[in-house]
Amino acid sequence: MRSNRLQLYADKTEVMWCSSTSKLLQLPSCSLSVAGALVSLDSAVRDLGVFIDNDLGAATHVRRTVSCCFAALRQLRHLRRYVTDDCFCSLVVSLVHSRLDYANFVLVRLPAYLQRRLQSVLNAAARLVFCLSRYNHVSDALATLHWLRLPQRVDFKVAVMALRVLHGLAPPYLNYLVRVDDLPGRRRLRSSSSHQLLVPPFRLTTVGRRAFPVAASLLWNSLPSDIQFQSFPSLPVFRQSLKTFIFHQSFPDIDL
Repeated sequence: MRSNRLQLYADKTEVMWCSSTSKLLQLPSCSLSVAGALVSLDSAVRDLGVFIDNDLGAATHVRRTVSCCFAALRQLRHLRRYVTDDCFCSLVVSLVHSRLDYANFVLVRLPAYLQRRLQSVLNAAARLVFCLSRYNHVSDALATLHWLRLPQRVDFKVAVMALRVLHGLAPPYLNYLVRVDDLPGRRRLRSSSSHQLLVPPFRLTTVGRRAFPVAASLLWNSLPSDIQFQSFPSLPVFRQSLKTFIFHQSFPDIDL
């Protein structure tokens, strides 16, 4: 910072210790001295609009996202009677879905209680589009709108990014996916022709299973072989086939 003639602004600097939940109480809680300035410790920091907790969870990000989405829905409620159904649906997608889908890579393999909070936003949006009460079932409304549920929306984004990584179209820091047929000891095995990915070893299901190499490999291996063999660079074809497959898993009685 001194070589570039920069000065530390302590009020806008965030410092956070990262650890497992069981060891958070063992970490120091006093302020940290950086370049002569005292910087207080935070339990959650914000980076590019994403809130990261000190246990590498997403509780703060989920709470902030749900709050912003319901605030947008309350504003949209006053416009429901003045616009057409198609226009109102476009407003919901622009103002609500964009917040849910932004940086939703951090939402992969979330605990069930956090997924339910995010899913409640989609349910409320679908009920508002069709003017349903809070006691009506929302599955038919979601299927009619062709809206994937929250876990499936995240899986869709992760699978598309996995395809980009496999074909060299993703950022370099995501290039950790390894094909089974690229391993020297497995090229002659039957599994080498299945286009499966190697799942890296991990220790903690709360953090390690949510890492992109692990989550993307597990998700890619669960896809049918006909989707894995989709021609590329026809990315729209892959996205359409993937959404059809995920949609039929979520709503087996509805045709896309």
